[in-house]
Amino acid sequence: MSDIPQPLNPDALRLDPAAGLASYPPVEKWDDWVEYDTAQWPRKVEKHCRIIPTICFNCEAACGLLGFVEKDTNRIRRFEGNPEHPGSRGRNCAKGPATLNQVTDPERIRYPLKRMGKRGEGKWERVSWDEVLDDIAGRVRKALQEDRRSEIMYHVGRPGHELLYHQRIFHAWGIDGHNSHTNVCSAGARAGYAFWSGIDRPSPDHANARFILLLSSHLESGHYFNPHAQRIIEAKNAGTKLCVIDTRLSNTASKADYWLSTWPGSEAAILLAMCNILLQEDRFDRQFLRNWVNWEEYLREEHPDQPQTFRSFIAILKETYAQFTPEFAANESGVDAKILVEVAHEIAKAGSAFSSHVWRNTAAGNLGGWQVARALQFLVVLAGAVGTPGGTAPNAANKFIPAPPLMPPPAKVWNEMLIPREFPLAFFEMSFLLPHFIKEGRGKLAMYFTRVYNPVWTNPDGMSWIEMLSDERKVERHACLTPTWSETAWFADYVLPMGHASERHDLMSQETQAARWIGFRQPILRVALEKQGKKFNTTYEAHEAAGIGQVWEEDEFWIELSWRIDPDGSLGIRKYFESPYESGKKMTVDEYYRWIFENSVPGLPAAAAKQGLTPLEYMRKYGAFLIEDNVYRVHETGIETADLADSTTDPTTKVISKNGTVLGVEVDGKACAGFPTPSRKLEFFSRTLKDWKWPDYAIPGYIKSHVHSDNIDVNAGEMLLLPTFRLPTLIHTRSGNAKWLYEISHSNPLWLNPKDAQWLDVKTGDLLKIQTEIGYFIDKVWVTEGIKPGVVACSHHLGRWRLAEDQGGERWSTALVDLKQLGEGKWMMRTIHGIKPFKSDDPDSERIFWQDGGVHQNLTFPVQPDYISGQHCWHQKVRVAKPGPDDKYGDVFVDTNKSHEVYKRWMAKTRPAPGPGNMRRPYWLPRSYKPAAEAYYLK
Repeated sequence: MSDIPQPLNPDALRLDPAAGLASYPPVEKWDDWVEYDTAQWPRKVEKHCRIIPTICFNCEAACGLLGFVEKDTNRIRRFEGNPEHPGSRGRNCAKGPATLNQVTDPERIRYPLKRMGKRGEGKWERVSWDEVLDDIAGRVRKALQEDRRSEIMYHVGRPGHELLYHQRIFHAWGIDGHNSHTNVCSAGARAGYAFWSGIDRPSPDHANARFILLLSSHLESGHYFNPHAQRIIEAKNAGTKLCVIDTRLSNTASKADYWLSTWPGSEAAILLAMCNILLQEDRFDRQFLRNWVNWEEYLREEHPDQPQTFRSFIAILKETYAQFTPEFAANESGVDAKILVEVAHEIAKAGSAFSSHVWRNTAAGNLGGWQVARALQFLVVLAGAVGTPGGTAPNAANKFIPAPPLMPPPAKVWNEMLIPREFPLAFFEMSFLLPHFIKEGRGKLAMYFTRVYNPVWTNPDGMSWIEMLSDERKVERHACLTPTWSETAWFADYVLPMGHASERHDLMSQETQAARWIGFRQPILRVALEKQGKKFNTTYEAHEAAGIGQVWEEDEFWIELSWRIDPDGSLGIRKYFESPYESGKKMTVDEYYRWIFENSVPGLPAAAAKQGLTPLEYMRKYGAFLIEDNVYRVHETGIETADLADSTTDPTTKVISKNGTVLGVEVDGKACAGFPTPSRKLEFFSRTLKDWKWPDYAIPGYIKSHVHSDNIDVNAGEMLLLPTFRLPTLIHTRSGNAKWLYEISHSNPLWLNPKDAQWLDVKTGDLLKIQTEIGYFIDKVWVTEGIKPGVVACSHHLGRWRLAEDQGGERWSTALVDLKQLGEGKWMMRTIHGIKPFKSDDPDSERIFWQDGGVHQNLTFPVQPDYISGQHCWHQKVRVAKPGPDDKYGDVFVDTNKSHEVYKRWMAKTRPAPGPGNMRRPYWLPRSYKPAAEAYYLK
């Protein structure tokens, strides 16, 4: 028998051996790709397609997609991966091809809708885009003219844009109005990383690592998981070892060489124990620490009586972290001490080729979770693996944000409903507390935009959001910009259909590997029609011509809205939305991206010229561009001699400044760019934390979680609920209209260890009642050894619901529920029926075989803001018991009065601004949309 692999299809043997098989259609055939029409099988009928690249929108990874558009029907035939994309390299997970479901969804919103009747009543009428724009523009204009700038708020879930697009809009309006979902997602990890390097995300070079440590289910569903997963598997195939720290046996953990199932919140203890091992055994990178850690500042500030030498610093480190023994970490976490030592030795052996990552996971679940990221980065620093091949860099090294045309100056206002005084160090806006801020009388909203964000469902304490959104005195006008129905859209005044991945323009660049690239998302149906010679003023006109309704795109929406807010230019807004090529003319999307590609993307104009293309034509053709590959040690970048002229170097800190601006830092006699921290070095010691009233946490440490095992009374039926994990096939709230994905995943049972199942006397499929501090929910049990005893886990991706039979939610994914207010603040939700077949233009809707849509657990969680990072601490201390005779699967009860009391209790533990200089927040610390410097000072 031959050892040469044979193709599975015997017809492949008849192919020309010289030509061989191809994984993807070659670029030169994208304008006229010919394949057989599968619907005509067994006849061989040719189908001619135009292949147009775009970017996936079904997670943050921004993988490349190719849309196959039939030339005869202008219908999208399918989506595949784009082999020209440097990050995803033509490979996609299940969510990429499922974009087709979202485009063809028979229940999608196709035209602008306006509320009729009361909010939440479910009465809507179709209106024109002109009516929507005129109403919203008038309200925004009035608020600006009356200097009510903090009453305009844009609340975004998944932006799908580089930050600068919307930043220039709100800077032009003169508002501090950007609110995000970050504090229910990644604020804990961001804070931990930023206190080290001034940059709030890591960029691991997994492909070249010799040891990989993940505090997540990163192969299957973590941050940038598809591009990272490819490279992790490549590294594993080359002999790299993988360790996963995760309470739950995820698919990723099942692929690991080491799975450490920790008690949630104990991870920092484990990481610091590993740091201690490297320190005590002298298996750390001394030269890197000497050059790039702010050890001199630490000694000056904290140990002035000790010798101010590097040797003294190391001795103090060893003494400080000696308490974190493997035995201590084992006692806290429940992980074998011997395994911890073994993993630490593997990290030491890998040295500078040690990559790591934490994003949500423990950093998002626990009080003090930001110290987990700080401890993990300490381990990376000790290994000397910062910005090295196979190491972990700050993400700014591998992310590219091009400058746009006509960038306005930052606003001179500070919105305290975004970052209030209680959270001067938060990452970033305290979005999930908004209903409580408004309930307390801190303000109201004249114009509230939600954009691909579903706070009623996604955030904790969703009933408080319903109470706020239902009250027109608190939120005067709410426009929901969304590609799909959602629980939040039901309580809006306008539901405005915005495009999916293949239906709009924007730019993406993510830290998927040790490189810099940029991807171009574009509306492929508009592009296809324009290639036929048709012209459109707006994308929604193109989409209507293509048969999908007046689905618009944000780029054009915001340009048009800004133009109408300032019709005569008197507010100073209009000028920022004029064409960069024709003065006085309104900017088009083509002009916006043409300017960026011509002026802000290094190497792109030259690459385009080689092919006889303009930069815009190049990006429309390929969909992505690799700016720089093999990007390492960016902090060592030298400062140009010309820039050093007339500069000064501080004799103590070695920080280099010129005309009041910091340029970098001198290291071993070389002027280097360094890191964007006050010291320009990696800050083991954070003077910021000390100065802003948290001196005990100025160095990496261990904060016992609010759900530490000491706080769980097992005898009283208490357990720890872990609600943070994702399912690899779903997309928060955006996959409800993807039938292929929901066919795979449609329930979120309670993971329960067999020991706990025996104690509770339940088996798989039985019901349990999970009681939180503010309510309860009823869910089914899944008994598995894949979860630690004492912990119950439930995925946050499911439990979607709607309040009307035939609208308000995708019937592929939502249960019909009855929502009643039993008294002031007391809400009861009960399922009327689950998912079931329905008639539509898609015959598959009558073939639905699943009924379970999961349970909406987030409604029952009180807000629990970490006092420093602002991260909502997702993990819950719960009481677990069998349900009563009147309880039913899917029941949810919530008391928002109790929720507000919990909010006040957590708020009481904050340490509000002002900080040094009467400031609201350290100016150097990152913020999404940074106001002008003068806004940082309290008056």
